[in-house]
Amino acid sequence: MWERIPLKKTVKTFASQQFLLALSASVLAMTGAASAQAAPIPELVQKNGKYALMVDGAPFLVLGGQANNSSNYEAALPKVWPAIKDMHANTLTMPVAWEQIEPVEGKFDFSFVDTLVKQARENNVRLVILWFATWKNTGPSYAPTWVKTDNKRFPRLTNKDGTTSYALSPLYDTTREADKKAYVELVKHIKAIDGDQHTVIMLQPENETGVYGAARDYSKKADALMARPVPAALLKKYNKKAGDWNTVFGKDADEYFHAWSIATYIDDIVAAGDAIYPLPTYVNAALKDPLNPNHLAGAYASGGPVYSVIDVWKAAAPHIELLAPDLYTPTSQSYEKTLELYARPDNALYVAESGNSPVYARYIFSALGRQGIGFDPFGFDYTGYSNHPLGTTKTDIEMVKPFATVYKLFEGMDREWAKLSFDSQVWGVSEPDDHSDQTLDLGAKWNATVSYREWQFGLRKWDPENRNGYPEGSDVPSGGVVVAKLSDSEFLVAGMNARITFGVGKENAKKGMLLDRVEEGHFEDGKWVFERVWNGDQTDYGLNFTGQPVILKVRLATYEQ
Repeated sequence: MWERIPLKKTVKTFASQQFLLALSASVLAMTGAASAQAAPIPELVQKNGKYALMVDGAPFLVLGGQANNSSNYEAALPKVWPAIKDMHANTLTMPVAWEQIEPVEGKFDFSFVDTLVKQARENNVRLVILWFATWKNTGPSYAPTWVKTDNKRFPRLTNKDGTTSYALSPLYDTTREADKKAYVELVKHIKAIDGDQHTVIMLQPENETGVYGAARDYSKKADALMARPVPAALLKKYNKKAGDWNTVFGKDADEYFHAWSIATYIDDIVAAGDAIYPLPTYVNAALKDPLNPNHLAGAYASGGPVYSVIDVWKAAAPHIELLAPDLYTPTSQSYEKTLELYARPDNALYVAESGNSPVYARYIFSALGRQGIGFDPFGFDYTGYSNHPLGTTKTDIEMVKPFATVYKLFEGMDREWAKLSFDSQVWGVSEPDDHSDQTLDLGAKWNATVSYREWQFGLRKWDPENRNGYPEGSDVPSGGVVVAKLSDSEFLVAGMNARITFGVGKENAKKGMLLDRVEEGHFEDGKWVFERVWNGDQTDYGLNFTGQPVILKVRLATYEQ
């Protein structure tokens, strides 16, 4: 059983959400107030292991841009909105700091939140708010002075050698209750100013939790807690017999204990906020190397929601809807492995942060192909800050352009893509570092091959010695393709700097395949708008996407051979 009884759901099933909407509509109709029905609060729903972020009652795809950490003041906002507009983003992710809203204990100032919400509406952009409090990049730098300078009241961790850590300990009620009080006041205020409009669609409580340089808190209090029985919810999750932490988890005990401690700390805070206004919540992870599972805790952010302790977090924090990776490793093998680890039947995939160098833009295709509910790269404003080498050195529109091109592709069909991802099947791939071909299994009837560094006309085998060279600029990986199933033989296809070639699957193995019809078009108000038909040179050598945003509706057919 859980250690605490949830005040609301973890993630609602789609069926229960539909039932509640229907019930609500019936009640309003009976009272004559149906015309005045407000849109439902945003929420994360799941169906058959697939997820949708519901905003105003319909699936929503987050095409996000996260501002730099210190852009969370009114004076900086004029340098934020232009970048978000140039990016074609539909969502701005912005920090709100504990020190910002409660600089003096018990006295709250929400003037920035008011300005942020007002200007987001003026710019027709949704908001994800990040709560920087006990943890920001594992440290308390965004906690108020009265918290981060008072070790007696708000204790820090003790390192294994007995020294004091930079990070606050999750084991003390005084810290958690102070954080919770401020978070609840923030949630109350968001409900008061936005409860009927839902400009704010998600909350991230804390930021990149955990600690570097230690696996856990080694204080006397922590040691005493480690000697106690492991909580029943965690034993059940891992199918373990009762015992203390070291007995049950052996070499993993320290990290599991710390993960449980942080997760239950945050879950208690989120539960209190949910009782006021239950917006979807997620926590982000400063990552552990996905290609080195034996990396020692403390060399990465031990206790945070890294992939090796996702199950601990799931057991400890039922009020937190999802765990999200922060991806700043540009290599395709590492990036794709992390997406695989976080796209789970019990966890919606959401890229909470990603680098803003051009090479990262292509991974949007992979994330969406794994039913991702959104993508939210970091550092998008024109304040002049660069976090190179994690990101680009550019701080102007040149930084934005690679992401803007991809976002523009989805801009008119963000709702349609989100619905297809939830209700149908989707696939997506990004160009590997070695530019190798990739295969999509589209079911029993069809498959497809995605290739890169292709000219729009012709086949590679015509030029085995590559005398014509590769297309200009294709040496740096930038391509990707997404496919969504519309019917058994019809697909929505979009891509950049890539070729997709359809083929027959096992069911059609003895038949010839043809592209029956390939339409280029776009979406307006949820409806497909036809522009032109691709044929002849445009289809004889696969469907070739360049750097220009193009959406195709493709109908496949067979003929007897």
